Amino acid sequence: MKIHPLAGKVAPKSLLANIPRLVSSYYTHQPDISEPTQRVVFGTSGHRGSSLKNSFNQDHILAISQALCEYRTSQHINGPLFMGMDTHALSEPALASALEVFAAAGVTVMIPKGLGYTPTPVISHAILTTNQNRRQGLADGVVITPSHNPPEDGGFKYNPPHGGPAGDDITQRIADRANEILGHGIDHVKRMPYEKALKAETTHEYDYIGPYVADLAKVVDMQMISASGLKLGVDPMGGATVHYWKPIAERYGISLDIVNPVVDPTFAFMALDKDGKIRMDCSSPFAMQGLIKLKDKFDIAFGNDTDGDRHGIVTKSAGLLNPNHYLAVAIWYLFQNRPAWNPSTAVGKTLVSTSMIDRVAMHLGKKLFEVPVGFKWFVDGLMGAKIGFGGEESAGASFLRRDGSVWTTDKDGIIMDLLAAEIMAKTGRDPGEIYQSLEEQFGSCVYERIDAPATAGQKEVLKHLSAAAITTRELAGEPILAKHTRAPGNQAPLGGLKVVTENGWFAARPSGTEEIYKIYAESFKGKAHLKSIQKEAQSIVSDAFQAAGAS
Repeated sequence: MKIHPLAGKVAPKSLLANIPRLVSSYYTHQPDISEPTQRVVFGTSGHRGSSLKNSFNQDHILAISQALCEYRTSQHINGPLFMGMDTHALSEPALASALEVFAAAGVTVMIPKGLGYTPTPVISHAILTTNQNRRQGLADGVVITPSHNPPEDGGFKYNPPHGGPAGDDITQRIADRANEILGHGIDHVKRMPYEKALKAETTHEYDYIGPYVADLAKVVDMQMISASGLKLGVDPMGGATVHYWKPIAERYGISLDIVNPVVDPTFAFMALDKDGKIRMDCSSPFAMQGLIKLKDKFDIAFGNDTDGDRHGIVTKSAGLLNPNHYLAVAIWYLFQNRPAWNPSTAVGKTLVSTSMIDRVAMHLGKKLFEVPVGFKWFVDGLMGAKIGFGGEESAGASFLRRDGSVWTTDKDGIIMDLLAAEIMAKTGRDPGEIYQSLEEQFGSCVYERIDAPATAGQKEVLKHLSAAAITTRELAGEPILAKHTRAPGNQAPLGGLKVVTENGWFAARPSGTEEIYKIYAESFKGKAHLKSIQKEAQSIVSDAFQAAGAS
């Protein structure tokens, strides 16, 4: 993708969102469900859209909330529903709409104290700690967030009693029912006026900050961080973690500066991402320019996206650490410094994460658990402590408590930030320096994602491709060792293809929203070899399209 000329620079006022218009459109615009882009659709992280595009409006939230109430009843889920929101402008209106429906249905809802902001991992933590010794009255949760998406977007995620992202079977059921409700008209949805819903006997304010902060020492060695005297910096990027860092610093005696405590729904303080959009992506070196420029002021610094489920680690040695690099470092460290973890505990990764993880896991003698894209695939493994760490190349991960039990089953950017400080406190080296030593030991790799055009028919072919359809035996001069259309870890369909050689691989997956497919590729033999892999990957996929009559 061509880099926008303003990438890495603070957004000019002309690009800022019109918040009054955005919120007004939420209430006044009605979706047309005959238009596919205006229907309820749950992706890997819930339903997302914009009120300006009629894809995230009050009608959507009322319908989803009603469908969720019906789903809970059908599954006998009758415990508290933990509900949080991030700092996007559409999050608070959506929380109000959802609460109107939940209160009318008699659902016990735990809303943030003072209607504050709640990170995704904190909701997961609250669900799991509540359900720990329960067999009945199980809790579940809702997080109203579009993650790191631009200010104009809204999002709605559901976490069932296992605390992690809902699986496709659940989200499809909720989406289908919500669209059915939209088709019949929202007037049929039972609601309670918002002011009455806030005062309903089933609505309770809940202190999300205290229990989560108090529990952190059970997952990260906070005492070691405090004793090290490391000078830390954090940029909440205007997101839901903004009010968590001061209590963390005060409770554990950590030297921590919050470099940007501002909450602004326009996110006017953000540097533009590579495409010229405001996006709170803590893995983007363009969006993270503000913190990167301050790297020499701190021993280590970190940031989070808007709902706090992603991490960005900034070191003096490497600047913003590549997300894949940090995953490898975290695994290298954790599996050598958690003696209470079961020796059989595996390493979890998604199929498009770096193969450096494979080499580190093999060196440590740990089983690799490779799954399709989406953190939901790690839920069962984390719940049963069968995997100690689950991570995605998009800078999302979580890991077990120090005693080997489950912490969260959703991504937790806060503990990944604090782990970076623990690593430096323990080893005397920052994660960037440790990754350099991993390259010296296991080889240097280059990784890149590119996009290629694809029609709807071609995307369907790629989604349902069989390994037998790929007849070539070599990739970029090396014998092909494996062709996967199902994940090696759990045999779940990849929705695409992964081809592996000794020193490289590529994975091709169709986009769910655009007329493109994505090619992820990596090489341990340099950039020229990577380009060869990418070129041959496109040829392999094109041949598959042609063979299926979808060229």
